[in-house]
Amino acid sequence: MPFCEVGKSRGEGNAMRIFYRRHGHGSNKVLLIIGLAATHDSWEPQIKGLTGTVKPNDEEEEEAPAAGGGGTDSPDEEDEGIEVCCFDNRGMGRSSVPTKKSECTTTIMAKDALALLDHLGWKKAHVFGHSMAGAMIACKLAAIAPERLCSLALLNATGGGFECFPKIDRQMISLTFRFLRAKTPEQRALVDLEAHYTKEYLDEYVGSCTRRKILYQEYVKAISSTGMQSNSGFEGQINACWTHKMTPKELDTIRSSGFLVSVIHGRDDIIAQLNHARRLAEKLHPAARMVELHGGHLVSHERPEEVNQALKELIKASKSKLRPEDWSYLPEEASGWLVLGMPMSPSVKSNEGASGLVAVYHLLGKVQLSFLYFIGVFLMGFQHMRNVLRIMKPVRVAASDS
Repeated sequence: MPFCEVGKSRGEGNAMRIFYRRHGHGSNKVLLIIGLAATHDSWEPQIKGLTGTVKPNDEEEEEAPAAGGGGTDSPDEEDEGIEVCCFDNRGMGRSSVPTKKSECTTTIMAKDALALLDHLGWKKAHVFGHSMAGAMIACKLAAIAPERLCSLALLNATGGGFECFPKIDRQMISLTFRFLRAKTPEQRALVDLEAHYTKEYLDEYVGSCTRRKILYQEYVKAISSTGMQSNSGFEGQINACWTHKMTPKELDTIRSSGFLVSVIHGRDDIIAQLNHARRLAEKLHPAARMVELHGGHLVSHERPEEVNQALKELIKASKSKLRPEDWSYLPEEASGWLVLGMPMSPSVKSNEGASGLVAVYHLLGKVQLSFLYFIGVFLMGFQHMRNVLRIMKPVRVAASDS
């Protein structure tokens, strides 16, 4: 099994083993970083779409360092080919689980990804990250080592802290309670399906069965094979998402490093809110292109052909040295984002009327954050009271004859 040892050389205490897989062959190297509570094989539609196969490369037939270490800088007979590497983040799948939450931050996990690039002998790579954790780690990696990136793709991205919270409605409250109570692969699969896909997609028939039924069986099988994520692993990854923050300096580093950026998002995502992705794309202008597709949180599974096409276009544009100004859909003189037919974001309009809308927009955001905080405190208090009552429950003792 292919593992990469990380952490010890950086003086972080216990060494972590990162499990990874390589697929395909070619001089175009792609590093895929998966999101919260997911494993490397969640990238299967992109692995197949980019390389033409889902079969991992045989460890016994690895390419020589000279052929594998050049990244996209050295044209050869395999120049049009793509090799991808996907891996399990620390705290998930077959990778090591940290014993402390402090050992899981997006900065530390970005350094894991950087160590993996070194381990593979890849000087440069296209870096694609998905969702909370994955896209966050990809952003941190781009800020820490911009010289190692050919391009950056952020799928269903969001920010850290309160931006991690989904939009609160009846469906989300129900999903949250069921997620916290899920103890079996079957229970977890039911929750994941509703969180990852649109109802329209799940209710479509494929032959005589709905996608919901087919995907449910696949999810149960996948969760059963890898096992439910450990509490410490989940808490560590949650800590990484909660403490994640991109500073203005880090964003400026990404924006000015010369590589192209794609921010790809499902319009119906109920986990990572679309407006956060739009704001991130705006902050990365003129290097970023915003791509909005019909689909949920796993738009990469729901609309694989469109997502794969967007990723291939990013690789092609990067290879042809396209200028960021020609890549972005936001002209310098424009007053708002031109996002594939979507209305311009009110947060970047400059007239007085728009300023009022922006103020209302931010006020509503603060109200929602306060509500989210209240819900979080209520849930923690409810769980605490249940534990207390369980401990204080009187024990029946049979009366003794005296």
